[in-house]
Amino acid sequence: MENNLPPNSSPATQNSLSDQFGYRGSIACDAAGISYRQLDYWARTELVLPSIQSAAGSGSQRLYSFRDILVLKIVKRLLDTGVSLQNIRKAVEHVKRSGVGDLESMTLISDGSSIYECTTPDEIIDLLAGGQGVFGIAIGKVWQEVEGTLAHLQKEDVNTGYLYGSAEIVDELALRRKARGA
Repeated sequence: MENNLPPNSSPATQNSLSDQFGYRGSIACDAAGISYRQLDYWARTELVLPSIQSAAGSGSQRLYSFRDILVLKIVKRLLDTGVSLQNIRKAVEHVKRSGVGDLESMTLISDGSSIYECTTPDEIIDLLAGGQGVFGIAIGKVWQEVEGTLAHLQKEDVNTGYLYGSAEIVDELALRRKARGA
């Protein structure tokens, strides 16, 4: 498998990007700073879908990847600053298409109505000098925040259903569901 990790990435980054681990909805909410109601709405409206496992009926659990949670946090920040949902959808699609290395160096700048991507300090200066930028989101910083938060929260091994956390808690119900294929 090709290594698309940013240079000097930490082992935590490498683990968080692995498809081996998923994060349940409540953990995704904690890491992104959103309510479960928002998470559910964004999944139902397909703004941010869980890439590891979708909910498949009553009692099933969504599993979000590190990247999904990163996108959730970006959406939250854009909403908090007043960007329209239509523009947020465009930004989400762009972020999803970007490579891992691109994300670490990307800054999203907005004037409240449009969103611009900047990857170099010169692009940011040019945009601000033109009077187009009002606020910016450095995705690399958001990445570090999400990574730091998830390091202390529970994650699930998608192959075994085993839950890892600060105390390596085993959720027997989750293991049974996983064994049944539910």
